[in-house]
Amino acid sequence: MHALASRRRILTLAASGLAVLSLPLRQAQAGLVPTPGMTEGPFYPVAIPADADSDLVEVAGQAARARGVAVKIGGRVLGLDGSAIPGATVEIWQCDAGGHYLHPGDSGPRDPGFQGFGRAATGADGAYGFRTIRPVAYSGRSPHIHFAVLAPGRKRLVTQMFVQGDPGNERDFLYRALSPEARRAVTVTLAQTDGGLAGVFDIVLPEA
Repeated sequence: MHALASRRRILTLAASGLAVLSLPLRQAQAGLVPTPGMTEGPFYPVAIPADADSDLVEVAGQAARARGVAVKIGGRVLGLDGSAIPGATVEIWQCDAGGHYLHPGDSGPRDPGFQGFGRAATGADGAYGFRTIRPVAYSGRSPHIHFAVLAPGRKRLVTQMFVQGDPGNERDFLYRALSPEARRAVTVTLAQTDGGLAGVFDIVLPEA
C-alpha cells in the first residue's frame, strides 16, 4: 500500500510541473521524523548565479540544455505535526553530469548548460518543486542532491537527498553514518512516469 501511495504521489508531481500543488498533505498520525541535518559540504556556491530559479536544466543565455537525465523533484516542507510551512526558501545544489560543482574549488570542466544551484519558495500548502538532473556519483560519494531550507522563525536546515536502490549508498560514508530511520527520511524513489522521471522528497523541520 505504501509503495502504491508513493507512486500515485510521484504521478501527481509529474503531472503538476514544478509547482507540485496537488500532492496530498502528509498526516501527523504516523509520527513524523525530522529530516536529519547533514553537512553543507565544501561546494555551496561562493557566488549565487544570476539564473538561480527552480529549473536547473535550462540556463538563461545558454542554447544547450543540461547533460544528464532530467528529473522533477518536489514535495512539501512540513512541521513535526504535519502542518504545511509556507513562505520557506528551498535551495538545492549538486554536481553536473560530469561530477563537477559550480564552485571555484572544483576545477573540472563544468557543463555550461547546467545551472548547478536553484531556489524555490513554498506555497500556502508548503509545496516546492525543481526540475534538475538525476544526481550522479563522483569519487567517494553516491548520487545525492544538497538541500537547504530557511523558514520564517526557524534555523536553517541543511540536508542531502539520496536515490533509493543506488548501489553506491552503502559505500557512502555520510549515508552509512545515518540511522536506519534517518536514511529512510532522506532516500527518495525516482520513478518513470508519463511526464518523465520524478521523485517526492518531503522535508520535515524540527521544532522552531
